[in-house]
Amino acid sequence: MTDSTAQCKRGLLGCLGLNWFFRLLSSSIGQKFVMGVTGLLLCGFLVTHLAGNLLLFAGAKPFNEYAHALHSQWELVAVAELGLVVLFLAHVYLAVTTTIGNYRARREFYVLKQSKVPGRIIGANTWMFASGSVVLGFVILHLIDLRMGLRRSLHYFPDPEAFEAPFHNTMAALSDPISRVVYFVGAIILGVHLSHGFASAFQSLGLNHPKYTPLIKIIGKIFGVIIAIGFASIVVFVPGMWR
Repeated sequence: MTDSTAQCKRGLLGCLGLNWFFRLLSSSIGQKFVMGVTGLLLCGFLVTHLAGNLLLFAGAKPFNEYAHALHSQWELVAVAELGLVVLFLAHVYLAVTTTIGNYRARREFYVLKQSKVPGRIIGANTWMFASGSVVLGFVILHLIDLRMGLRRSLHYFPDPEAFEAPFHNTMAALSDPISRVVYFVGAIILGVHLSHGFASAFQSLGLNHPKYTPLIKIIGKIFGVIIAIGFASIVVFVPGMWR
């Protein structure tokens, strides 16, 4: 019996040669490592996504040309979207599992040793989970509005043909005052989440150094502010510019 046959008999992961990945995710250190990697990759996606959305300031023609050029390569887009979904789901799953693990560990610690503030278990990880939950809701709304079109309405652009264009579709989504408030708040919370998460990702990867860690934290805060202002500015200014 060959090694590959023996591995296949142990399960699908063994057959695919992914036992190492299962072992990685079975440890808290491995989970944090993968969470850091997925977080940084998602940061890269946010940069490219914001860069494309900023074309909304230029008007309908540049943005529609960008959107159509992007989706004309549907094979690459499909692969990219699948990879993005995997990254996002992995990040969310690991965020939940690590938060639960940290919560249980803190509860056990406070049982053994009373704090000066008994029962206080709120820390950076808890705040990151709370802000991440808001971001998750924001992403779901974004997909419902602009990817699935489940809340589409023609009250902003009554012409159905114009409405189907990416630019007008976005304007229609932003025409709802409640949606604009939700998008604005979501952008701000996303920036807050990134301002801590960016540096935390490097820490999860074990890239800590007394000389460089303070700089990474500063870069993380600047990155969070830029992303927040970028997306929030679209919500605040673009609908009024092209109404």
